Amino acid sequence: MAAFLLPGPQTGLYLRRPSSTLLNRRSSVPETRSLLCVSCSSAKHGSGSGERECLFNEMKSIACGVLAVWALTATSPVIAASQRLPPLSTEPDRCEKAYVGNTIGQANGVYDKPIDLRFCDYTNEKSNLKGKSLAAALMSGAKFDGADMSEVVMSKAYAVGASFKGVDFSNAVLDRVNFGKANLQGAVFKNTVLSGSTFEEAQLQDAIFEDTIIGYIDLQKLCTNTTINAEGRAELGCR
Repeated sequence: MAAFLLPGPQTGLYLRRPSSTLLNRRSSVPETRSLLCVSCSSAKHGSGSGERECLFNEMKSIACGVLAVWALTATSPVIAASQRLPPLSTEPDRCEKAYVGNTIGQANGVYDKPIDLRFCDYTNEKSNLKGKSLAAALMSGAKFDGADMSEVVMSKAYAVGASFKGVDFSNAVLDRVNFGKANLQGAVFKNTVLSGSTFEEAQLQDAIFEDTIIGYIDLQKLCTNTTINAEGRAELGCR
């Protein structure tokens, strides 16, 4: 918490001033260094002891500053900037790189240069994707409909809005993949690792989840997807 209410000897409660470290986390929030009669709102205070009023206003100003720090941390678009995708690759053979894959830090999606497969079309690709490592690949808007992607490694791949209709993901490692708004109708997740992957607003009609490997919390989130049919929910163990 930014500030604490602790029992005081006379008033019952008093506000302990946060440390200067907390106040200086954001340069945009000035630190109050003197007893100034500053209010967070335009409300007028009545007459009273000047010293007490100034002390009260200083503490209120500090509290407002701390709340401003919290608000910036929670909502500032600058914080989310680190998650923005890089510009679309201009390399003419970028789609063909899926047939080679990468081998650097497969488990953690570490790479020297991302594999950019955005908007590429691999419809009905039956041989060139099987068993490839596509760790941390950028796949949004790509089409993999009917492809054989069994035994692929897609750790930390970004597949928002991609289409995987009827894709065979048997024995694949799909941990920490973002499948938000992806079309996974009829996809086969047989003996597939889905730990940490997210499926927000994904289409999972007729998807097969036989012997899927998934954590309990991830399973609870997946089971909230209403597009999974009764057979799929039974295979997952949704309650």
